[in-house]
Amino acid sequence: MDFRQLRYFVAVYEEGHVGRAAERLSLSQPALSQQIRLLEHGLDVSLFERSSKRLLPTLAAHTLYNHAVPLLEGMQRARDALRNFKGQSQRTLAIGVMQTVHSSLVPQMLEHVRKEQPHLVVQIYELSAMEIERRLLNGSLDIGISYLPPRQPGLHGMLLYEDELKLVIPANHPLREFKKVSMSQAAELPMLLLGEEFQVRQIWQSQLSNLGRRPHVQAELNNMAGILDSLSHMKLATVLPGRAQDIQENEELLWKPLSEPRVPLQIGLVYRDALRQQTTLELLKSVLEEVVNPTPAALERL
Repeated sequence: MDFRQLRYFVAVYEEGHVGRAAERLSLSQPALSQQIRLLEHGLDVSLFERSSKRLLPTLAAHTLYNHAVPLLEGMQRARDALRNFKGQSQRTLAIGVMQTVHSSLVPQMLEHVRKEQPHLVVQIYELSAMEIERRLLNGSLDIGISYLPPRQPGLHGMLLYEDELKLVIPANHPLREFKKVSMSQAAELPMLLLGEEFQVRQIWQSQLSNLGRRPHVQAELNNMAGILDSLSHMKLATVLPGRAQDIQENEELLWKPLSEPRVPLQIGLVYRDALRQQTTLELLKSVLEEVVNPTPAALERL
């Protein structure tokens, strides 16, 4: 048994499928299957019960996984530390962020992480919530900043802040004098919405479905900034997270709370394995909490 075989085993254990694990590891399925068989032979135990659809881990596999993960994490930390002697970056951290998340989050997050971990190379990808979860599962992202709870099995969430869906209308809209707009009223409005791949759109459709209604879609854009720029030139409305109001400087737009019912949103860190990512999660959580809810001392530094 060696570290390479342990890494292969962990991938198969987490994916529950040789094909997906092979894709994650950039290996062929036969080569990966052979390595798992060699590991089983070397340990003289059966690690998986094989079926036509997936691999089911045995009790021995659960035990090995609990020991393998800390070993692999420790080996990665050792490699990262030794890279510093060669003048190399400690490691990369790939983060998927939704474009509908508070825009000032990313630049401030990068600055805080740079100060805390100067050798860490952070890669930011602007993605839909669906794509963030897909990439977390295939291993091409380390952490996501997305809506909670995650929809895919095998993913976990850590709350950062709460938000709510708001109606956005041009300043000359018929509802401009309303302090709040009910869901029933909003359902009647012709709208410019994000595409159906965006979770904000899916949440909106789900809320209307609970009322037996469907959205009155007149146009779609796959970019939040484009929607905000377009609204002031037309009589359409849209729905977006309330915190997005902080980054738009268009005085020709009005943001109205929705009621009957209110539509709460939870935004947080999404990840696969808390044990392996504990250090990164703690770093990002502390950084992002300071960005989202800055202390008076932090505000003075800005």
